[in-house]
Amino acid sequence: MRDAVATIIQNYDRVGRYLDPNAIAGLKSYFDSGAVRIQAVRAINLNAADIVKSAAAQLFTDVPDLLRPGGNAYTTRRYAACLRDMDYFLRYASYALVAGSFDVLDERVLAGLRETYNSLGVPPGPIVQSIERMKDEVLNLLEDGADSSLVTAPFEYMAAQLSETNI
Repeated sequence: MRDAVATIIQNYDRVGRYLDPNAIAGLKSYFDSGAVRIQAVRAINLNAADIVKSAAAQLFTDVPDLLRPGGNAYTTRRYAACLRDMDYFLRYASYALVAGSFDVLDERVLAGLRETYNSLGVPPGPIVQSIERMKDEVLNLLEDGADSSLVTAPFEYMAAQLSETNI
């Protein structure tokens, strides 16, 4: 797993070059956005259970068939697994925010879940909807003026990867 700093340095090291103005600008951008990243991660950490609970309530209101017999969240065990997975997505989104990189999402979340969900016959639509709802919940917790595109990026990346993949 690499963060934004390690990625920039590794790319320049690979070709044996000093950091040029583009690399310096990339590093500056990462460090300048640090306060927003920390604010968002702090909000996630302090409110994780409420974020998941609220996003799940919205999801199950919008897609009630998930909770009915034959639905992927039917039975207590499946419902609990759904909430657990939502919590995983949220936690790893916070890691990606701190790192300024999606590597952790690719390595620790998306690759393994594709196979798991595929084998269980879980459709991607509700997964993507739950990620989008958690993103909205996190945005509601941020101070006005925070760079929302920075905060939404990990959620949008996961949603795009899962919706483009036939899981």
